[in-house]
Amino acid sequence: MSQASRIARRTFLAGSAVAAAASGLPRTVDAQTGAALPARPTELGAPLRPYGTPSPFERDVVRVAADGPPTAISSWDFTPLQHLEGIVTPSGLVFERNHGGVPQIDPARHRLLVHGLVDNPRVFTLDDLRRLPSVSVMRFLECSGNSLSEWKKPTGATVQITHGLVSCCEWTGVRVSAVLAELGLKPGAKWVLAEGADAALMDRSVPLEKMMDDALLVWSQNGEALRPEQGYPLRLLLPGFEGNMNVKWLRRLKVASEPFYTREETAKYTDLLGNGEARMFTFAMEAKSVITRPSGGMHLGRRGSYEISGLAWSGRGKIVRVEVSSDAGASWNAASLQEPVLTKCLTRFRYPWTWNGGEAVLQSRCVDETGYVQPTLADLVRVRGLNSFYHLNAIQSWHVASGGEVTNIHA
Repeated sequence: MSQASRIARRTFLAGSAVAAAASGLPRTVDAQTGAALPARPTELGAPLRPYGTPSPFERDVVRVAADGPPTAISSWDFTPLQHLEGIVTPSGLVFERNHGGVPQIDPARHRLLVHGLVDNPRVFTLDDLRRLPSVSVMRFLECSGNSLSEWKKPTGATVQITHGLVSCCEWTGVRVSAVLAELGLKPGAKWVLAEGADAALMDRSVPLEKMMDDALLVWSQNGEALRPEQGYPLRLLLPGFEGNMNVKWLRRLKVASEPFYTREETAKYTDLLGNGEARMFTFAMEAKSVITRPSGGMHLGRRGSYEISGLAWSGRGKIVRVEVSSDAGASWNAASLQEPVLTKCLTRFRYPWTWNGGEAVLQSRCVDETGYVQPTLADLVRVRGLNSFYHLNAIQSWHVASGGEVTNIHA
């Protein structure tokens, strides 16, 4: 190689090194040639594993409890919405809400009793249920206590705490309507008691109309068996209904003519109004949305272009529109809805935003296919007062300070 060729080559490689540095790519630089190359492996990689786990660099992407690690048998933890992409919640990050701990149930020994106002009461094994035609659906699941800390003052520091009692998965199982049709319903059948096999014997009354519509007996989540904390080996899925009704570790369905007025639908899971009266049986989760990025606890490092991204959902059907505001609701702009947009499923929305370095208040509001518009907190308080505990679906506000810090506020 001639001296001129060597000089030209060094000039080219030096330019490549500058380009690589500008791109932020990992590199090593040869002291003589200035060649920029990706870091070269010096050790063998890990061997095959029988079950995959996340990278150790993702150790912070975990469920957390509101007040630190859960210690009580009756407890909950929250999905890290700020770290997730798309609409599918990984099985290991789906929020938990347990009232009597997580039972360990042998699927070979588990049974489901279906009785009451049916012509042919029957005990089903899991194998019996799997012989029936199965379906798979993408649906969200939300605790009716999601956002409960936000009624009176902004409390949650991150979107994980304010909104992390919602998740979305692919669920596989058999339609409840197929099971009930096989057994036959007696006249007067209007309600079904669903009972779990946990220590709390969690039970709720479900309208027969819902059971015959889109309710499922589920054994699979995101393509694999349910996780124990999600109801393994069998749970009830009531798309769009409050999470407590989606009874886990399902052991019994009893058909009756009236609701059963269980503890969980009288002393708990009712909506206390301003006049002291309580609304019962507010099953559906109304339309709701939240910006997950940027959100509480994050920091904008420099002014310029950002993508605002978040999630919207409705227990009454599809999301048809999401709007985003950066000025506390003084003006609104339509966000893009990322496909797929499915009924009773999380919908990802995106909006391009330029931050000028000043203060801003970011909000989102959604509209579902029934025409319902997500309300402000003031709108909800005017109707329900400040005694409510469940079903808070108000617009969430994130304040962006001039220094870039993002915090939870009431706007």
